[in-house]
Amino acid sequence: MEPVFHGIILALGLILPLGVQNVFVFSQGITQPKLIKAFPAMIAAAVCDTVLIVLSVMGLSLVVMQFEWLRLMLLIGGIIFLLYMGTMIWSSNAVTGLDDKEALPLKKQILFACSVSILNPHALLDTVGVIGTSAVQYSGQAQVSFMLACIAVSWLWFLGLIMTGAAFKKMNLPYSVFVLFNKCSAVFIWGTALYLLVSAVGISS
Repeated sequence: MEPVFHGIILALGLILPLGVQNVFVFSQGITQPKLIKAFPAMIAAAVCDTVLIVLSVMGLSLVVMQFEWLRLMLLIGGIIFLLYMGTMIWSSNAVTGLDDKEALPLKKQILFACSVSILNPHALLDTVGVIGTSAVQYSGQAQVSFMLACIAVSWLWFLGLIMTGAAFKKMNLPYSVFVLFNKCSAVFIWGTALYLLVSAVGISS
């Protein structure tokens, strides 16, 4: 059971902090007119995490961590993407989730969920660097148990996020709250981009 507990604790430690991926999935619970319509974002994010976890356990982390230029390229690409996402969210006046016209359609949900999961180098390097390197201490069935525990936490967490978002929407919060949520989300995303820029400068220097 040690690999299972290790996987649960480690995955929770990585996924609990507020991040772009969490903000987006949570926002879909709020903005979609029905909870079930937020499932594409939740499933896409969880599938991306699952793929990253599996690849990391299989040894991708050992490859990425060996090449500084590869990490630098991931960071630069992520900075550009996050700046775009922040601008797009800031320019949106408000998303209230009152009807289908104001909510992201299925294709955009999946595209954005995959983008904030795969193109976010901070989350990518955490998954590859931390989970991948931690899995090295296990082998055989123990390693599989560790990997499945990490995956289970990811799926349950994202499900909880959209359910929490849907619960917030049912509270009939004022329109201004949703506007503020958008602005705060954009500022947070820009802050993440700035943090990554500092990291990129550190790697290149």
